[in-house]
Amino acid sequence: MAEKITIVLGASPKPERYSFLAVKKLIEFKIPVIAVGLRKGEIMGINIQKPFPEVSDIHTISMFVGPKNQSVYYDYILKINPKRVIFNPGTENSEFEETLTKQGIQVVRGCTLIMLGKGTY
Repeated sequence: MAEKITIVLGASPKPERYSFLAVKKLIEFKIPVIAVGLRKGEIMGINIQKPFPEVSDIHTISMFVGPKNQSVYYDYILKINPKRVIFNPGTENSEFEETLTKQGIQVVRGCTLIMLGKGTY
């Protein structure tokens, strides 16, 4: 698998959260991951960074932030210009998805965990 550096946006240190499971699964699949969230903590040795870390060469943003709270990330996501944004269940946002598509960023409505499990990541 090619290097698909991934930001998990909305990462949580709580093991019952899907964002926690996504970071864990990405690590297991040896996909470089950057965890970004509001709460300090770590997931399997990966420190959760505060929003808006300086990054480059991001392939995928896996969205775990609900639509009502996404607008603060719009400019940041457009600036880092990932190849795709995965809107996990409950994060779908037609307005932002349209903006991303116009910028040439692939929009995927899917589940990061299922995509990894099926080999479609």
